[in-house]
Amino acid sequence: MPSVRGQALPMLLGLVALAGCAPAARPLIGVPTRELLPATSIPAAPTVLRFTWTYRDDTFEANGEGAVRRQGPDRARLDFFLRNGMAGGYAILVGDSLTIPGIDLVKRMLPPVPLLWASLGRLAVPSTSDTVSRLDGDTLRADLGALRGRDASAADGRAWRVAFAGRSLARVERIEGGKVVEWMTRMPGDDGALRLLYVHERGKRRLAIAVTDTTIVEGFDDAIWRRQ
Repeated sequence: MPSVRGQALPMLLGLVALAGCAPAARPLIGVPTRELLPATSIPAAPTVLRFTWTYRDDTFEANGEGAVRRQGPDRARLDFFLRNGMAGGYAILVGDSLTIPGIDLVKRMLPPVPLLWASLGRLAVPSTSDTVSRLDGDTLRADLGALRGRDASAADGRAWRVAFAGRSLARVERIEGGKVVEWMTRMPGDDGALRLLYVHERGKRRLAIAVTDTTIVEGFDDAIWRRQ
């Protein structure tokens, strides 16, 4: 009969492996600052952003094209179309409410509401009690959460780490118990077009989006904000 110690060792190793799925959050770098986080918002003008996308996880890969119809202050509709003319799906984001009818693919690959808003350049993380900010050149980074004088790398529970390049939101991370669970980045590609990347570290999910066109339009039919 195996000993209790012999039984505990594989269990302990399994827990260590599980914890290692998400990388540790590093200490916040830069010079301490009292600079306020830049204001972020969705432009009031109705805008259509067209894009290409690629999704991958441990068991599935897909790619295609899509479009975001957005209108400030807090409305966006995302439509995804699978390559080769196959069916797609959509999501409606209004304030803190995300509705994803239809096929499971869109539910599977989209980030939660705060990171989805981050992809559109709007900071919309839940209210937190503490903020610690540091300035590194033109990059302003801040940790938000119940920090108690520490940064997110040493905080208990959930925290958020945000980064601004100049006045533009560049990255948002969700941190749990000092581990970076998931994150979203926004950056220009080599051609100057916006590139978005969402990664869920523990779920091993990755969604990459390349914006190909941005067009201001006259307006949207109210029906697009309703579940069809």
